[in-house]
Amino acid sequence: MGTDIMSIKMMFTDLDGTLLRRDKTISQYTASVFNRCKDIGVKIVFATARPVRAVSKWLNIDIQSDACIYHNGAVVKIGEELFQETGIDHATVTNLLGEVKKLDNMKIAAEINDTLYANFDASTIWPGVEYCVTDLCNLPELPADKIIIITIDKAKISKIEQLFDESLYWEISENEVLMVMNKNARKRNAIKEIANHFGITLAETAAFGDDYNDIEMLQDCGIGVAVANAIDETKAAADLICDTNENDGVAEWIEENIL
Repeated sequence: MGTDIMSIKMMFTDLDGTLLRRDKTISQYTASVFNRCKDIGVKIVFATARPVRAVSKWLNIDIQSDACIYHNGAVVKIGEELFQETGIDHATVTNLLGEVKKLDNMKIAAEINDTLYANFDASTIWPGVEYCVTDLCNLPELPADKIIIITIDKAKISKIEQLFDESLYWEISENEVLMVMNKNARKRNAIKEIANHFGITLAETAAFGDDYNDIEMLQDCGIGVAVANAIDETKAAADLICDTNENDGVAEWIEENIL
């Protein structure tokens, strides 16, 4: 870490497992800390694997954010305006899903135009989620923000990876969710574009995270902070460790070091 904490002008934070508590809420204390940062001119950006519709309950209600990174970077908004989209083209989606479906009873979903299409009961993975039940044969002819495959079977993951062309990559989330995305849809790329838009260098940014998809973000920002409940790989990539998400660790760190 070579960044002066007092020089931080922008903060990127993951949601699940980082800012959100186990019950998927943001405490009043955390919201107040972030909004106090806004008052002194620090830009706030959510950086999440969640879709647009699943962030609206916090965006500009609990915390006044300046931008938001969705689907790990497949969709980026500055305020309410679409800033960047980096999806998987329809032909690639169709070909990949057709091949994956040939594997044994795979649970598969696709995020397209802020709608979740799934061939299984998606509420078993994400309680309360709204989704369209489908055999995935007649999806909208639009790019997909990401393809989701539910598996922890390493042999199947290896077979799925062999189906990828050079435009795709995958990450594991929540221990069983295989997220397939455009290789350019990464939090790492999105944070650079957002910081540049606001005329802020990465040395003037801080990032907070807990999972695999936060590692690059923590490494690239001026200061990378992992919550104490983060996976070991994310902790190893971080400059600093704060308290857990359940104990408002991110907000406590910000209050002690930035405010």
